[in-house]
Amino acid sequence: MREFTTPALASAPPVGGLADAVFDHALDDPDHIAFGRKDAEGRWRDVTSAQFRDEVLGLAKGLLAQGIRFGDRVAIMSRTRYEWTLFDFALWSIGAQVVPIYSTSSAEQVFWMLYDAQVSAAVVEHEDHAMTIATVIDRLPQLHRLWQLDGGAVDEVTASGTHIDDETVHRHRKAVTPDSTATIIYTSGTTGRPKGCVISHANFMFEGDTMIQRWEPVFSSKRDRTASTLLFLPLAHVFGRMVQVAAVRGGVKMGHQPQLNAAALLPDLQAFRPTFILAVPYIFEKVFNAARRKAEKDGRAGAFDKAVECAVKYADAQEAKAFGTGPGPSASLRMQHSLFDKLVYSKVREAMGGRVRHAMSGGSGMDRRLGLFFAGAGVTIYEGYGLTESTAAATANPPEQTRYGTVGKAIPGTTVHIAEDGEVWLYGGNVFQGYLNDPKATDATLHDGWLATGDLGALDEDGYLTITGRKKEILVTSGGKSVSPQQLEERVRDHPLVAQCIVVGNDRPYIAALVTLDSEAVEHWLGMRNKQMMHPAELVRDPDLEMEVRRAVVAANTLVSQAESIRTFRILAHQFSEEHGLLTPSLKLKRKAIETAYASEVEALYRA
Repeated sequence: MREFTTPALASAPPVGGLADAVFDHALDDPDHIAFGRKDAEGRWRDVTSAQFRDEVLGLAKGLLAQGIRFGDRVAIMSRTRYEWTLFDFALWSIGAQVVPIYSTSSAEQVFWMLYDAQVSAAVVEHEDHAMTIATVIDRLPQLHRLWQLDGGAVDEVTASGTHIDDETVHRHRKAVTPDSTATIIYTSGTTGRPKGCVISHANFMFEGDTMIQRWEPVFSSKRDRTASTLLFLPLAHVFGRMVQVAAVRGGVKMGHQPQLNAAALLPDLQAFRPTFILAVPYIFEKVFNAARRKAEKDGRAGAFDKAVECAVKYADAQEAKAFGTGPGPSASLRMQHSLFDKLVYSKVREAMGGRVRHAMSGGSGMDRRLGLFFAGAGVTIYEGYGLTESTAAATANPPEQTRYGTVGKAIPGTTVHIAEDGEVWLYGGNVFQGYLNDPKATDATLHDGWLATGDLGALDEDGYLTITGRKKEILVTSGGKSVSPQQLEERVRDHPLVAQCIVVGNDRPYIAALVTLDSEAVEHWLGMRNKQMMHPAELVRDPDLEMEVRRAVVAANTLVSQAESIRTFRILAHQFSEEHGLLTPSLKLKRKAIETAYASEVEALYRA
């Protein structure tokens, strides 16, 4: 199949903008619990629709008093927190455009985004962010205001606008139209300088409303269960931003968690108890691997592995029934599954708060077996695919027919087309307006409304999309063999000891790989084998550890021909990190930067 279209369910309203939902909800149901917010003691407190509306309105008046005008661009540089959402909707209430910046961005990255977008004011989280901007402020003559969240920015700005009447804000809000620009989101920049994606209010409304309607089991509340989610994705990323918009428009209770590490995230999941989560595959891998390590530590690894096999078979049988190719789980499999649900699966769900039954995953590919395990354990993960340029999801697995290992079908109102060279093209109301100040890049990406994604993919006979790689990341060996590194890297990463894998081999005689280790998994692995903790340089030469990684490489090689297989690899002492410029903020590998930083290690892979 070369093209697949799903009929539209939602369309952007003919008038209005994103902030209208805040005021409409407060009018219709002022006591509805819109947010959970942590207080100074770390306890979750409810925020009603009316309270949120009042805070947005007060902050919007303060922004006007501080000189922010319709069409002005204001940057937000922070981790995920309640105040970001508050500023987003306050700025949208007065027709301003928001420029999100990752909290980990370097001074030069910050400079480029503030300069390119001609930002007139900025909100930062803390003093370190303020100092980052201070180092480049002399090159930003257009930047006139700087507010610090940890310095009381919300109260400060709100207090300055008490003399402005509510109607002034409403006049601004009513002047916002669907085609008004809502935000300029800069691409992560795996290669070259980040480009600013211009995304309209209509783009977000189409995307959010489509997700709410089509994935109704995820976003809807029941009589005994209020739909809720804990947002821990960066709000600087389009995925996190879309979740925020959909939650507000759909009346979903939302909390914020600024840290992605398990030590901070898991306790908040258990305290907030969301009904669904939206994450990247890395999070689900972490949950699974932590459960596996705990079982092994408790001497129940064998039972856990049997439970995994049961869950995979159970979900596989359910999938076959959904597509009319099988009868569903057998009676004996259902009995076995029921037993493991009490012993194993309930504990996995409890680690995510106990109430999670649905999840959405994006950002990178998820292994089919991992998706089947979670489905069998009672948490259905709807994997999807999209870009900043498509306002997050362009495809996603539908609730009634999830095909694990794919990124699903075109979301309603969207068309997926596979070009002659295998590139994925997209068309729909979620496609962005173009790149800011870069007509050449816009013309190269947008073709009569079609978005050329740069990703390679294939559609099956039912319209389900599988992403096979990136056009720019195809490796060509010196023997002329073209190799897509993605599936090899993902399969190597399936091993619990492996944190990252990058495949190399462009203009080389064969394919090779650099591998980094998961420190928590390695510590557990050493403990289970009564080995002492080693220095990283010594650890990577441990023959038993090398054999474990070799198993991961051999498993990956079963996916490809001999000419495409990984012939040799090297284990590195340290992980690739964003701080060293080797990962994007969304954790994608910066291939050129990694190959440059580890040039000697790459060369060593090809020495006779």
